[in-house]
Amino acid sequence: MIAVRLIGYLVVAVAFAVAARDIVGAVAGGDWQMTALGSLWFSLDPTSLNVTQAVTQRYLHPALWDPVAITLLRWPAAAVFAALGIVLMALFRKRRRRRTEQVG
Repeated sequence: MIAVRLIGYLVVAVAFAVAARDIVGAVAGGDWQMTALGSLWFSLDPTSLNVTQAVTQRYLHPALWDPVAITLLRWPAAAVFAALGIVLMALFRKRRRRRTEQVG
């Protein structure tokens, strides 16, 4: 549980890094453009993106790639990472133990 919560924090940190990259690009170039998840993935490892597309279309279902995966890959990467990290942190948060009152 702790490991998954830690992964959630790391994913949120990645979201901040991607957002900072977008902001620096906007300041340097004067044009605000958020990095899409698919664009970021393609710039990091295009082969794995192509393999994921082939496996999804061939072995799962073609409709999962287009329109489902394509829509997700067009979303802003910072928003996707932030949402995923927050969900992981919320699902695996540290829960308080309930006190049981002893009758006696």
